[in-house]
Amino acid sequence: MDEIVAHARRDHPDEACGVVAGPEGSDRPERFIPMLNAARSPTFYEFDSGDLLRLYRDMDSRDEVPVVIYHSHTATEAYPSRTDISYASEPDAHYVLVSTRSEEDEFRSYRIVDGVVTEEQVEVVETYMFAHTGADDVPDNA
Repeated sequence: MDEIVAHARRDHPDEACGVVAGPEGSDRPERFIPMLNAARSPTFYEFDSGDLLRLYRDMDSRDEVPVVIYHSHTATEAYPSRTDISYASEPDAHYVLVSTRSEEDEFRSYRIVDGVVTEEQVEVVETYMFAHTGADDVPDNA
């Protein structure tokens, strides 16, 4: 959770995005993968198609799936927009949104299946340790 919020704060005022991968069938987030927002926009995020293809190939080679798909909202609440809902294509993933609109972080998680949004309780588990991939590839927006 801290790494997702830190990425969102670092990329502000643009939306941040990324994935937390985990072993297939486990629903266990293990590998934090911050991605570059190819749109570089404060109101929209988009994974670069080449980066996304490399990510899925890498996850396939490790028998991983996207357990968490996250992004930030910079001026609105942490709730999926119509665009977010229309792009949600991983029915088993947790869609995490972080709002960076104020100093107080808003961190929420949803399941989005067939256009239906269901908020879920966020549980922080101390025993999960993220392996990091690509953090050095995400540029600071300073």
